[in-house]
Amino acid sequence: MELAIIIAVVVIALIFDYTNGFHDAANAIATSVSTGALTPRVALGMAAVMNFVGAFLGQKVAHTVSETIDPGVGTHALVIVAAGLVGAIAWNMITWYFGLPSSSSHALIGGLVGAAVAAGATAHWDTVLEKVVIPMFVSPVVAFTLGFGVMLAIMWIFRRANPHKAHRGFKIAQTVSAAAMALGHGLQDAQKTMGVIFLALLAGNHVTEGQDLPIWVIAAAAAAISLGTWSGGWRIMRTLGRRIIHLDPARGFAAESVAAAVLYTTSYGFSAPISTTHTITSAVMGVGATKRLSAVRWGVAKSIVWAWVLTFPMAAAVAAITYFVAHPFLP
Repeated sequence: MELAIIIAVVVIALIFDYTNGFHDAANAIATSVSTGALTPRVALGMAAVMNFVGAFLGQKVAHTVSETIDPGVGTHALVIVAAGLVGAIAWNMITWYFGLPSSSSHALIGGLVGAAVAAGATAHWDTVLEKVVIPMFVSPVVAFTLGFGVMLAIMWIFRRANPHKAHRGFKIAQTVSAAAMALGHGLQDAQKTMGVIFLALLAGNHVTEGQDLPIWVIAAAAAAISLGTWSGGWRIMRTLGRRIIHLDPARGFAAESVAAAVLYTTSYGFSAPISTTHTITSAVMGVGATKRLSAVRWGVAKSIVWAWVLTFPMAAAVAAITYFVAHPFLP
């Protein structure tokens, strides 16, 4: 029975990973597609490959995710993890339907915490505050500020450049920046699913605390997020690529470069599972604001921010309800 539940939790985790991929495909390629630097299919193919590669480049974020709650061991613990995943998947699907680039990362952490609280299990609030909540507010501010500053620097450096040549050059450069962004997405988001699978294996006593992730866990998470990315997320892509602001190649390059830098820094430097969605969206707003503040469609931005604010509590609520529904059927 317990082995069957572990397998079921792993499958649900990989389904979440797949939804994370198509939900967040826009993070990696929307700016490149909207500026015409890459065609949609080429961009998705490149992003899928880089997502897969990025998943093998670290484990720090995965271990942080596995340390956010302590569900205990046995069947009850596995149901807590499964309920958390259901909460995250539900919120991903709701925001995807409305084309809102919300955070799969915060949906996952919110779901896990919501299920743990509902079950009376331990939620490590110090880890959640330090590694999730604080970065949730800091990373968008950093991305917006750096995006604004980097774009101002580009405008000054290329102020005397031939506009046509500069435009063409930044289109080529966006190929590199989009690849870097996709690599960072794999580095950050695939690890979050690895962390949940590791948590399930801990609950089933199949691994020990602090152990390296089994290679099959890394490969499965990498494959699931890559397949999800390949399937695309066109609703969110339109929002991120065009509805916030119409980007040119220079601004697209600046936004992607800044977002990728923030993802690498938080992953390797702070082991923090930050939101790739918050990061790239804030960077897009930052580079867009260099045109003029009114160039950014702040009404759309407001809807996105509301989705960000609601992600954690809504995913937690769905996870708690899922746990209460499943609990009577526990052996």
